Amino acid sequence: MPTVDVRVSGGTSTVHYLVTGSGPGLVLAHGTGATGETNWAPLIDAVSDRFTIVAPDLSGSGATTDPGGPILVEDLVAQLLGAADHAGLTDFHLAGHSLGAVVATAAAAARPDRVRSLVVHAGWARTDAWMRHQFDLWLRLARADHELLARLLQVTAMGDDTLRARSDADFAAATAGFTASLDGATSGFIRQTEADIAVDITSALPRITAPTLVVASADDRIVPPHHQRELADLIPGAALVEVPGGHGLPFENPDLFTTTIVDHLDRQVMAAAS
Repeated sequence: MPTVDVRVSGGTSTVHYLVTGSGPGLVLAHGTGATGETNWAPLIDAVSDRFTIVAPDLSGSGATTDPGGPILVEDLVAQLLGAADHAGLTDFHLAGHSLGAVVATAAAAARPDRVRSLVVHAGWARTDAWMRHQFDLWLRLARADHELLARLLQVTAMGDDTLRARSDADFAAATAGFTASLDGATSGFIRQTEADIAVDITSALPRITAPTLVVASADDRIVPPHHQRELADLIPGAALVEVPGGHGLPFENPDLFTTTIVDHLDRQVMAAAS
């Protein structure tokens, strides 16, 4: 993976990022505990024949390093834009999931001249008491018992239909997978969760000019749909769509997740060509 050094709070971050494909730029921002590749693999496979895709690993994920300390949204924005610059993208479409939706939204507000379109899933403008309470529980479990945290994430990240369809073996396998992931990246997960708690990008939203699609999952228990409704209300001209599933839609139903984003991208490309 290429790397680029980016100035962030306290010093320099070395950002690792995936770049693949050809065509107009598409920059992808991942969620808490994920990486650019793990969050976006199905979408990358679906559109790399017609978009140049840049998917950075943000602070706390992958091999990206930084000076330490709190992860700030503005630093994640700098990492995302730094990767886009290094890959040679002057303007680009932009997509984000969860914390990555916050980062993508903030980037679209910071550089409206560069963002052709924006699509965000499970995003929010500001963390409320419900979310702070939940994220604080994540922090306590991350420091004490990764298996318990993995069990909690399963029952909160997936939609009702998915949970009803799972067997005992399915739950056990997913718990083992989540636990192993947390074992390998505890510090990064904790730092990103602390960043989740501190989110408030409300004042930046009116500066967004890109055509925007806000995607809500109907069964999202981590960032409930009222947050996406607020986000769509605050972004000028934004459209809102609600789809079945939970917060973990990229992993729960990658086909639906990918199709929803690709449809938005196709509409923007066609509009630009007409």
